[in-house]
Amino acid sequence: MASTASFKASDLQVTLCKESERKKKPDPNSLVFGREFMDHMFEVEWTQESGWGKPRICPMHDLAIHPAAKVLHYAIEIFEGLKAYRGVDNKVRLFRPDQNAERMLSSARRIVLPEFDGTELVNCMRKLVSIDQEWVPYSQTSTLYIRPTFIGTEPSLGVNASTKALLYVIAGPVGPYFPTGFKPITLLADTKYVRSWTGGVGLYKMGSNYAPTVYVQMEAVKKYNCQQVLWLYGSEQQITEVGTMNVFVLWTNEKGEKELITPSLASGLILPGVTRRSLLELARKWGEFKVSEKDFTMKELAKALKKNKVHEMFGAGTACIVCPVEKIIYEGETLNVPTMSVGAPVTMRFHKELIDIQFGRTPSKWMVNVD
Repeated sequence: MASTASFKASDLQVTLCKESERKKKPDPNSLVFGREFMDHMFEVEWTQESGWGKPRICPMHDLAIHPAAKVLHYAIEIFEGLKAYRGVDNKVRLFRPDQNAERMLSSARRIVLPEFDGTELVNCMRKLVSIDQEWVPYSQTSTLYIRPTFIGTEPSLGVNASTKALLYVIAGPVGPYFPTGFKPITLLADTKYVRSWTGGVGLYKMGSNYAPTVYVQMEAVKKYNCQQVLWLYGSEQQITEVGTMNVFVLWTNEKGEKELITPSLASGLILPGVTRRSLLELARKWGEFKVSEKDFTMKELAKALKKNKVHEMFGAGTACIVCPVEKIIYEGETLNVPTMSVGAPVTMRFHKELIDIQFGRTPSKWMVNVD
């Protein structure tokens, strides 16, 4: 097998759109998530025989792949999601792109796609966003969502590692997750389906993790008027994630300590979210309450809610930063979560501190300039 030595940003080949082909920038106040895309994309091919080809930035275009491509039959596909922000100083920056590159490399190893240098990918994305930086909204609420994607393209129906692959990056402007304000959600604590399982791939960002959740999400909306699913696992009903987000609970534990808790990564059931990591680092820096990464169950949460021990509960992810929870439907019972009734002080503080970092109001090493 040829070496998988990484492509390099210094080898980038750039082909720009003609001015007549450039699209009109959408109104940042009317954006729908994932519907608008900027003028250019990044792509680089790999083959087992030749290794990585030359990386290139080119006009956005449709992909041409064989009908037998492994991505279409065996879901040999991974992706990432990160954002670029236009700061109050008008500089464009990426939020912790090294973390996304590191996680993508981990996912690539698990699905037997070729390795690459994460720093080179970040530098290629920086160049891409720099070229199309006018697509980064002039807004303090809208951002540029970036989607690196890695697919197996070998035209073969054998269930084995792909001998050909394509890594590409597309991006487009997105509006605020809560366009009408900071709204809490109701969760269905589902006891029938699971999102991930021990020994599975729940800790990797693979497309195959998401497709099976759509049906359950639709059931939650149609039957229970819930916005998201609270994913449980095993006979103990271990809490794992909220929809596509990591989950946090601020409660008073059995020892009488105020504690922020989120499921541990050790179980292999949950995605190691970049926002999750950022919130944990902020909370530990504050030093105002105990911060724990450990497993807990739906039974424990329900008991704590009934004893008025829970203060706040929220999901955390790239799209929304934090998403407050106000109700959980569990085994036919509606459990009220006091997040918003107490003013959501910690949830709101997390949101404000991260937003201030991302839009450059608070200097941080987490932000990476595109130029």
